[in-house]
Amino acid sequence: MTMIKAVLWDMDGTLVDSEDIAVDALGLAMKEAGLTPPADLKDRVVGRSSDEIYNYVVETFGLRTNPTDWERRKHHFYFRAAGALRGYDDAVLTWRRFDAAGIRQAVISNSDRAIMDVNLRAAGLVRPGLVTVARNDVLHGKPHPEGYLRAAYLLGVTPRECVIVEDSVSGAAAAQAAGIETVFVPHSHSTAPQGVRTLSSMRVFEDEVLARR
Repeated sequence: MTMIKAVLWDMDGTLVDSEDIAVDALGLAMKEAGLTPPADLKDRVVGRSSDEIYNYVVETFGLRTNPTDWERRKHHFYFRAAGALRGYDDAVLTWRRFDAAGIRQAVISNSDRAIMDVNLRAAGLVRPGLVTVARNDVLHGKPHPEGYLRAAYLLGVTPRECVIVEDSVSGAAAAQAAGIETVFVPHSHSTAPQGVRTLSSMRVFEDEVLARR
């Protein structure tokens, strides 16, 4: 099997338990704008970039707020609830073990830089030299592969030398478009698409990666 030199992590729903907070913030922003969020809002937006979500709300619900004011509204509600943010214990522990073993790692997200910084701080993963790719850093968010390819470049590895850890169909599409092996975390709420394996546990994943160094 191909040697693994780096692990590329999605953030929301993978490393950080933030998706419900983000969906709640979106729903509150919609209500503040006089719109009624659908009951299945989470299913409609999880894994999508902020610009995709803005366009979706404009086209589907008739939002008339400009993008800057819209993001400000969402951030207001998100940051108000940020004290409830937590890292997923099993994923964060695996991150720390890989870090101790000298495996290169990066975080790639469809969230913007402000959200990314708050989330990673809540999970205790902020440190000097951490490689991160936020939505602001690329022209195209997931499901486009740009973010994952940029992270591999910044880590100094080829796509074949990486494995991606994801939880969403949109993220998996980005990973597969980048030509990078992909797995889903055990706590993912999405069904893994063809070619993506859902992990039985993060500890099993650790053993697999370490054996392929």
